[in-house]
Amino acid sequence: MGRLWCSSFLIALIFQLVRFCISGREQVPTPPLPVLPLPSYSQLKWQQREIIMFLHFGVNTFTDKEWGNGHENPAIFNPTGLNTTQWATVAAEAGISLMIFTAKHHDGFCLWPSKYTEHSVIGSPWKGGKGDVVQEFVNAATDKGIDVGIYLSPWDRHEARYGHDLLYNEYYLAQLQELLNKYQNVREIWFDGAKDPKTKNVSYYFSDWFSMVKELQSSINIFSDAGPDVRWVGEEKGYAADTCWSTINRTSLSIGNSTIIEYLNTGDRRGTDWLPAECDVSIRKGWFWHKSESPKKLSELLDIYYNSVGRNCVLLLNVPPNTTGLISDTDAHVLKELRSAVNTIFHQNLAEGCYVKVSSQRGGNGGGFGPENMLDSDHLWSYWAPKEDADEKDHWIEIWSKDGSSLRFNVISIQEAIGLGQRIERHEIYVDGKLVIQGTTVGYKRLHRLDGDVVHAHVVRMRITKARAVPLISSVGLHFDPFWHSRFTVS
Repeated sequence: MGRLWCSSFLIALIFQLVRFCISGREQVPTPPLPVLPLPSYSQLKWQQREIIMFLHFGVNTFTDKEWGNGHENPAIFNPTGLNTTQWATVAAEAGISLMIFTAKHHDGFCLWPSKYTEHSVIGSPWKGGKGDVVQEFVNAATDKGIDVGIYLSPWDRHEARYGHDLLYNEYYLAQLQELLNKYQNVREIWFDGAKDPKTKNVSYYFSDWFSMVKELQSSINIFSDAGPDVRWVGEEKGYAADTCWSTINRTSLSIGNSTIIEYLNTGDRRGTDWLPAECDVSIRKGWFWHKSESPKKLSELLDIYYNSVGRNCVLLLNVPPNTTGLISDTDAHVLKELRSAVNTIFHQNLAEGCYVKVSSQRGGNGGGFGPENMLDSDHLWSYWAPKEDADEKDHWIEIWSKDGSSLRFNVISIQEAIGLGQRIERHEIYVDGKLVIQGTTVGYKRLHRLDGDVVHAHVVRMRITKARAVPLISSVGLHFDPFWHSRFTVS
């Protein structure tokens, strides 16, 4: 009997020790569950680039056209001062981390010596027909620590096989393989749905093309109307919709379909695929360089920045080289101005010197999900998380001036921890008790410029009024934009 009592006592003691260990572990709060779908590693890296560069260059640069007809004499292509190092230097000074180059546009002229056509730099007087612009572009970008992307037009107005589906798709795939085998570490490949309207029932084998891309270089992000990694925003002004989800249903998308523009622009709250939007726009009116055109003003580019990067997108800004083979000084200057302006606006976050109060905190104080996470430098995996209690509906953040002085700002930034999904559907911002913003989605980054003059306030309150799940905020900021202010005060 004594042995039985002893055994029972030991079992009970072990059970209590196990309970103690488990309860001890449970005191450290775990992260909340993700909300599907989620971005891939390469999509997250792409999103953090914020601004990337397009370079349209080719025979159109010399014919002063936007679309070539495919019958241009290769001899017209002769950029006597071509210097891709200058392109990369301009990009580096503008803080660009990815450059996408038009290896072939609709005219079919190849800027590398393709073995599948004579319509290329082989027939050009540039470097005696022995040059390779794509290789020089890749080398220069890589030397500056900039990643590269490639655009290979699906529409080839020079190629006689165009319109003969099997033959042409074999030709296109051959050039695709040629490029991706020859030029390594491509980070984005760009596809559009451009077609000859006079050629009926032409088909592009996109699924075959995409499979080949992933087989040759698996880390590439594929851009098209339907992804699979990055989607078109649906227009070429550089603007996303006020509501912009990174989620969408790929089954509802098709490349070159003009009826889905609005859907591309807004995305889909119930989307089953993570397919963030890229906003493409040119620094000039046209995509290719034209002597008669000038670059957009800084104020226009800042508007584009706020309505692309500031609406959960990446901005793809086209900067076309000229007939000499250089990025024009005027374009380089305004591009550098844009980078300087963005740095000026966002280099200081006034919220970092303030008290930050929140509605609740997951795991309580010291649990690792406090408001201080919104003010550190990690904008992906460090975040404030409120409690997930069923009766906890009103999630809010308050920013208070510490010394009682007023805060001077006119831009408010918010970022979600998108590595765990996009959640926020609606939010409101109050300044000293006055409602100033009624917003919708946030995503990777949401920027609000406040109308009117500069704000002088003591308290800023952000309320999440609707979300797919408990909101996870990785960053909040109060910033001063002197360029926005000047546009209101100068008559």
